[in-house]
Amino acid sequence: MTGARIAAVGTALPERVLTNAELGPRIDRDEAWIEARTGIRSRRIASSTDTAATLGAAASESALTAAGLTGSDIDLIICATVTPHHRFPATACLIQHALGSRAAAFDLNAGCSGFLYGLAQADASIRSGAARRVLVVGTEIMSAITDPLDPKTAILFGDGAGAVVVEGSEGAGSLGPFLLFSDGSRPELLFVDRATSTIRMEGREVYRTAVASMVDSVSRVLSETGTDAAEVGIVIAHQANRRILDAVAARLGLPAEKMFSNIDRYGNTSSASIPIALAEAQETGALADGDLVVLTAFGAGFVWGAGLLRWGVPAPPVPAMAGARSADA
Repeated sequence: MTGARIAAVGTALPERVLTNAELGPRIDRDEAWIEARTGIRSRRIASSTDTAATLGAAASESALTAAGLTGSDIDLIICATVTPHHRFPATACLIQHALGSRAAAFDLNAGCSGFLYGLAQADASIRSGAARRVLVVGTEIMSAITDPLDPKTAILFGDGAGAVVVEGSEGAGSLGPFLLFSDGSRPELLFVDRATSTIRMEGREVYRTAVASMVDSVSRVLSETGTDAAEVGIVIAHQANRRILDAVAARLGLPAEKMFSNIDRYGNTSSASIPIALAEAQETGALADGDLVVLTAFGAGFVWGAGLLRWGVPAPPVPAMAGARSADA
């Protein structure tokens, strides 16, 4: 049976840093108030020339370089974003063109859970034999849909992109399983207002639902795979709010140090947060070869879920897929 593994990860972050000290006076809050409620000290803000496509392409190039691959080696590109530059064409197609790839490409919108959903789709595509290598991209310009004067949301969101190369491996592979869920009964709690094109959020209720949903999905994926929480090396969760991360770790009975966090420097980057966190955990040594990693996310929809991966497990070269077209076909 062909399994799947993450072969490489890459990121792209805007240069501009927006600190709480700069943001606070705009919303009549001091920097200590912002950090106490969110765990965020700064976030990256896109320039006028940055788009979800340009950041996504840069993150993808980084991941491909790390994997020793080019765009022509990719069979499928899945782009998770809630901030596309165009309604259509898909951001994934713009990334495909920038990479010089001939891969199939599509976008998906699963809110802040988009990257997790995309990773599950990549895993399924490889296990079914539909693709050998899949590029999964999470890319967001959240500043474009955030009201800069709304204290509920202006303090939270930042911009950035992350991407991973997922490829086939012999045996069961090191990616998955995934459990994914949705509940569309309460869209008014977290949505983009059609009149203002900005995020509206009922933070207290979103907090409660996010914590309960991520705890439940992680508990279920561990239970259904017969995995003890003590076996978990690290949890890479969507970086929504530091208090959410702390509450999830506490309810799962995990030491705080197992809940990776970089929200203090990047804020909530929606679907980009998990791949950005994966890349930083790898760079800082927080991820070690063989670690069992739990991924979990919650986002507007509501959509949420959890999945497992074994980090850094080597796999043999991917054999040619029967009937696959060549890059220049």
